[in-house]
Amino acid sequence: MGAAMNPLNMSDAPATPDRRKGRWQLILILLMVIGPMALATFMYKLQFWVPDSRSYHGELIGNGQTRADIGVQADEQRWQLLVTAPSACAAECRQLVYLARQLQIGLGRDASRASHALASAQPVGADYEARLKAEYPQLQRYPLDLTTFGKAAAAPGEAQLWIVDPHGNLVLRYDTTVKGKDLLNDLRQLLKLSNIG
Repeated sequence: MGAAMNPLNMSDAPATPDRRKGRWQLILILLMVIGPMALATFMYKLQFWVPDSRSYHGELIGNGQTRADIGVQADEQRWQLLVTAPSACAAECRQLVYLARQLQIGLGRDASRASHALASAQPVGADYEARLKAEYPQLQRYPLDLTTFGKAAAAPGEAQLWIVDPHGNLVLRYDTTVKGKDLLNDLRQLLKLSNIG
């Protein structure tokens, strides 16, 4: 009888380690799938291991603001280099308007994917108006609502340049000290990564 039980015991013995091995494999697979997602969520929520470096030069606008939120009503379906002038468009504002046009030209074959625009709260002087018509024929012009702009913009007293996506969302903001090469690199990177506009 003891000999009869031995074969049963031997046939039962290997089944238990196989089940345990299968359970461990399942747990490992689940950890490999769920683990990185859980880690990324904790990193985002607790702000640890977040890199300090960045690859863009402007101020990232990541709160879902649109052109309308800064007081500009426009219906542009391309990427846009938008200059906002809450006061008179003086030398710094004019430099940003010039830079916006040069950046669009600097895009080369991608120039048709972008436009440049000026939104001003006050009419520009007659001499500058004539210059804009002669030298900036593709410049789009919009009125700037100062009340809305003052609530949303970080520095409402100064001229600023914004990169706006084809859906009208604000992406990056630059002040008057921006270097054209840095801004062009940012814009090229956005166009490279984007499949819209």
